[in-house]
This record gives sequence, C-alpha cells and structure tokens, in this order.
Amino acid sequence: MSRNSSNPGLGETVTAAAIARRFYLQGHSKLEIAEEFGISRFKVARILSAAQERGLIRIEFDMPYPIDVPLSDEIRSVYGLRQVLVLNRARTREERPEQRRRIGALAAELLSEIVTPDDVIGLSWARSVNAMAESIRSLPSCPIVQLCGVQAGMDMRDRSVETVNRVAAATGGQAYPIYGPLVLPDRRTAQILREQPGIAETFARFRQLTKAVVSIGAWQEGESTVYDALSPAEREAIGRRGATAEVAARLFDAEGNALSTGLAHHVLAITQEELRRVPEVIALGYTEPKAAAIDAVLRSGIVTTLITDAEAAEALLERSTKRAAPTPPQD
Repeated sequence: MSRNSSNPGLGETVTAAAIARRFYLQGHSKLEIAEEFGISRFKVARILSAAQERGLIRIEFDMPYPIDVPLSDEIRSVYGLRQVLVLNRARTREERPEQRRRIGALAAELLSEIVTPDDVIGLSWARSVNAMAESIRSLPSCPIVQLCGVQAGMDMRDRSVETVNRVAAATGGQAYPIYGPLVLPDRRTAQILREQPGIAETFARFRQLTKAVVSIGAWQEGESTVYDALSPAEREAIGRRGATAEVAARLFDAEGNALSTGLAHHVLAITQEELRRVPEVIALGYTEPKAAAIDAVLRSGIVTTLITDAEAAEALLERSTKRAAPTPPQD
C-alpha cells in the first residue's frame, strides 16, 4: 500500500533530501537533477517545494544586519517602494531612545553605501535623523543641505543646524544650514527671512538635491516638530482639516494628499513640490502608534525608501489588507 504524499516514506524522504542537497548545496540545475533521477524538472520543483513545506528543508538568512527580510520585502511590494529596511524585533521590548539609535544606525549604514561625490543631500530635523548623524563616520565629500528651520526649545546639540554641520564634517563637504526658526508668526516675516543671503543660498540648493533623509511625524504631541511648535488652537484647527502626517513641515491627510493650510506660508522649509522632485527620499518612521502617519506618507508617493521597525511594519500590512478587502454588498 503506497503512502500518502503528506506522509512520505523513508525512500521518498531520502530521495527528496538528495535532490535538495544537489540543488541547494551543490548548485545543480533542476534539469540536471531531473536527468540524473529520471524524472521531469517539474517533478523536481514539486519535490523541493513539498520538502520545504514539510520542514525537511529550512531556508535561513544569516543577515549581518538586524533586518527582517520577509517583512521588508512585503512592505516594499505593498507600497511600491524602491527599498524597505525593517528593523527586526528585539528580544526584549526596547525603550524609544534605543529604537531611535538602531533606526539611525541603519540609515547611516545605507547612506554610506549609496552616497557619491556627485550627490547633494538634504536633511530634515528629527531625533532619528540626529541619531543617524551620530552614527555616520565618513561619507564621500558632497554638500549637506538643511531642509527646514530650527525648532524652538531644542537643546543646541539636537538642533537641525548641528545635525547638518555634523554630517558635513563627516563628508568634508559644504554645509548649507538655515539659521532661522521653523515656524514664523506670519507670511511677511517668513518671506523676509527667505530672502536673507545665507537662507536664500540654502533654499536655492533645494532644486539640486539628489537624496534626502526625512522623518515621518504624526499629528500629535511629541510626534511632530511642527505640531509641538504651534499653539493648541492652531493644532486643533489643522487637525480638523484632516492632518495625519508631517514631513519636513509639510502636512498630509490620511489618504496621502498634501494639505493646503495657511501654515505652509509661514514655515522655513522645503516645499512639497521640491521634495517630490528629489530622486531618492529616505524616510525614517517607526513605532506602531505612527502607523497611520507612515501609511499616509507612503501613499503620497514622495518616499522611495522606508526605514522602520517590525511593530510599525506589521501595522502597515494590516492597514493595507483592510483597504484591499472587498466592501460587503449593501442590502
């Protein structure tokens, strides 16, 4: 009596192991294996697939970096991104500063691989971008451009000007800072500052950017530099307009649409249109509570590369699955 295919016998198991050994360890093609064992190459493929399903074959990635490869690939595919790096789940629950340090270290490693002397790099301020700057040891010499003004109340070491100068020092390139506040009281003041020689020189560089590193902020206290710089009344008014996410002082609703608010005219920052023209935009966005904001920014089409953590990535997949589910018919 023959055995069920779900419960293979000794001979079948040994044959499957031999076929797997030739394919995975010895590098033989499926056609070569088929000729040796007197079966079709399609049967070879089925044997390899069944052996993997039964656990006879286990494929592992011994990554030298702390990346969740399957989750990274899923997010990349769902959102149509160029690249995604999902920080793997820590053995113990990490505090926010440690998460930030690990996200920043990944961003620094990526920049060290992709930056060339022909690049012009833009940096928006965020604690994660600051952590990235602290992890950078060297880069090819190229200009480093600040994308938005300084948030009031920050420690001098953590301000965007210092972040830009720190990265420029690592590259040996020219720094283009913005010595001015992020949020200004009115449009006229913002216009006057934009016309100041030093700030105007930085703004002129926005058109030359080839890469940018930005942080994704959520429209809530402590999660967005712009939100924290506004009065409670201003926050509430913008929230009612549907603000969900912020990148470099530019706001997006839950669907990823750029929000047009009066705020756009009194911030010192790159415009949404200028940011969209940058060929490579690397966004740092992490923690599950920020999932809605990350989702919104990814749907905007501005981001090409995302660096995130496993909790946020899983929440993103859940959101995309719910969107893809068919709407039940109405009675």
